Amino acid sequence: MRFRRALAAFALSVSVPAAASAQAPRQVDIAYEITFAGFSGFRIDLTARFNGPNYDIETRTFKEGVLRAITMHYEGRNRAWGGFTAQGVQPAAGSLSIIVGDKPRTWIAQYSGGVMSETHNPEWKPPSQHVITEEQRRGSLDPLSAGLSVGFAGDGACDRTVQSNDGKRRIDIIIKKVGTEPAATAGVPGARGDLLICEIFTKRVAGEFQDAPKEAETERERPMRVWLARLDETNIRYPAKLEAQTGFGTIRGKILSFKERPLTPEESQALRR
Repeated sequence: MRFRRALAAFALSVSVPAAASAQAPRQVDIAYEITFAGFSGFRIDLTARFNGPNYDIETRTFKEGVLRAITMHYEGRNRAWGGFTAQGVQPAAGSLSIIVGDKPRTWIAQYSGGVMSETHNPEWKPPSQHVITEEQRRGSLDPLSAGLSVGFAGDGACDRTVQSNDGKRRIDIIIKKVGTEPAATAGVPGARGDLLICEIFTKRVAGEFQDAPKEAETERERPMRVWLARLDETNIRYPAKLEAQTGFGTIRGKILSFKERPLTPEESQALRR
C-alpha cells in the first residue's frame, strides 16, 4: 500500500539530533497534507515537545476529502518519548493506536538495556509464517523512534538503513541521499539553506503483510522521494515534501504549517522523567 509507505516515510523523516537537547523548553506543531492523483488523501498533525534532555512526540493521521468519502474509516496515532545522552537519542518507549473501519489496535514498545518488550491489544497470535523472531526484533524501533535515530545523523541522515517495527511488521527502511535543493527553489515556506533530497526503499523482513511478495518487490523498485528542510534555529531536519509514483497516479506530501512556542511550566514539568 503506497499510502501506508508514504505515511511511514513522513514519520520516519522527523529528525531530532542531540543539539535539540540544548534548546529552551518548546513545542513544535506541524501539519502535513498527502494527496493522491491530485485529490485530498491524508492529514498528519505532529506535536513535538522538548525540555532539556527529554522529548515527547505525537502524531495523528486521518483521512480527509475524497479518500475519506469513498473508503473505510482510518485513524492512527503514534507517540515516541525518551531522552538525549552523550551517545545520542535514547528512546524510552513508543506506541501506536490504529482504527481501520471499526477495528482498533494498539501496540506499545518499551526499551530497556537494549531489549524491547511489547504489549498488544488485542493480543496478536500470528501463524508460524508471520512470526517475528527475537533475532528479527533485536535492534528494531517503533516508527517514530526509528525516525529519531535517523535525525541524530544530522546532514548524513539519508545514507543509512533503519530497522522499523510496528508490532506486526518488521521492515528495513533504506534511505539514500540523491541530492540537495536550494530553499529558494524548493517551494517550502520558511526553509533555511539547502534541503536534503533522499530516496526511500523498503525491504520486508518478517511479519504480517497485506500485499503479495511479488507486489512488494515491485513497490521496492519505485522508491519514494522526500525533501528534508531546516525550519528553525536548530539542526533539526523536518520532512517538507514527498513524492511517490504509482500505477494509478502520484502521491504527494507537503507541509501545510509550522509553528513553535515555549512550553508552559506545567508542560515542562510533565516532560521531566
